[in-house]
Amino acid sequence: MIYNKEDLKGIFIAFYACFDKENNISKEATKKLARFYADKGVKGLYVGGSSGEGFLLTVDERKQMLEAVMEEVGQELKIIVHVGAAATKDSIELSKHAEKVGAYALSAVPSVYYGLPERSIELHWKNIMDSADLPFIIYNIPQTTGYSLSNNLLRKMLTYPKVVGIKNSSMSTFDIQRFKAIGGDNLLVFNGPDEQYISGRIMGADSGIGGTYGVMPELFLKAEKYFSIGNLKKAKELQFVINDIIVDLLSFPSLYGAAKEIVKLRGIDIGTTRLPLEPVDEQDMPKIKDVYEKIMSAILKSTL
Repeated sequence: MIYNKEDLKGIFIAFYACFDKENNISKEATKKLARFYADKGVKGLYVGGSSGEGFLLTVDERKQMLEAVMEEVGQELKIIVHVGAAATKDSIELSKHAEKVGAYALSAVPSVYYGLPERSIELHWKNIMDSADLPFIIYNIPQTTGYSLSNNLLRKMLTYPKVVGIKNSSMSTFDIQRFKAIGGDNLLVFNGPDEQYISGRIMGADSGIGGTYGVMPELFLKAEKYFSIGNLKKAKELQFVINDIIVDLLSFPSLYGAAKEIVKLRGIDIGTTRLPLEPVDEQDMPKIKDVYEKIMSAILKSTL
């Protein structure tokens, strides 16, 4: 296993699924979007997670999306692949594929739907890790999985050498403190909720992975720069601007439907969402344009 903690510190965009007009994976659009982010200067991409509509794609579609990303930016960016699935068998297949195409690391939520005991969650993750020689990042997102990573299971997982970090998307920054206290400096923690990026960094998060980063990567890169040089006043002010935009995005039936329309206005048509995630209605397009203009204005101001 090749791993350097510094490789995973920075801004990681939770990559959007890119579809054609028939709502099938578009490799062309996927490559264009990956190139857009690479040119912005992000550290890496998180492929196949919530923002990537991973649980709405087939195993083959998830492979197609990853292959397109790797072909375009695999030599430039660190690619973390979310391989979480209901069936461990599917996660193993995705893990083997990720290693084959050259991804940097794996990540996974617990198996969903069945309320599993912690021993079953541990075995699910262990089977994933055993299937590929890549670093593994636990994905803690209790609001969608129904399971919140406990201190007990985290301690057990840290006995596995491939466990290098946690993508924490719970809404409490205390969880970041809790995980760092248990794992120490060697455990990498990614802040998940975008609206608390700076809060998460203050509480000990090493990096961030986020879905709204994708519509405004420049703002998160600038917020990280402010934080890294110790200018918390500017970092907080920019976080407030970001949060105002996030509130706007969340006012639509689907965050990802809104995000995809913003990306389209930024020059890349990546299609719409896959049902049951709702696309943006035509009547909401004026509001989408308002959000887009707010984002572009904020980006311009951040460069002054």
